[in-house]
Amino acid sequence: MKTRYSSLVSIKKDAMQKSERVVQEQNHLLQKAQKAYEEALKSFGDIEFPSNGKVSDFLAARGLMEAQQAIVEKNSAWVAYAKSQLQQAQETLKKAMIEYEKFNYLELEEMKKIEQQRKIQEAKELDEVALLTHAQKLSEKTFS
Repeated sequence: MKTRYSSLVSIKKDAMQKSERVVQEQNHLLQKAQKAYEEALKSFGDIEFPSNGKVSDFLAARGLMEAQQAIVEKNSAWVAYAKSQLQQAQETLKKAMIEYEKFNYLELEEMKKIEQQRKIQEAKELDEVALLTHAQKLSEKTFS
């Protein structure tokens, strides 16, 4: 049954579904960022310093450690960004769900009103038919 809210409900439902997809994408990106961060930390822990040797070996190890530390910091920032994006997407989804539920409720209430009016109209028509039938039976008795 179509109501004046039907088109709004479908629009709000589409917006809610779009928000759900965005939340899923952001969740996937967060998982990807966390995995990259964990791998960077593991690689950082795997770096070994030479205990003896040339100074260039020590400098190379130090450079490698600094580069890996920069990667860890970059991935840490990525995780923080992904978390904030996910939180933002969840807030948007929450608002979209509230809007959808609000208009869905209004549509259901409108349907109830229409159904109630239909029942009242049907009852009036049945009463009218009963009155006509009763009046017809009375006129048949008077003519008989």
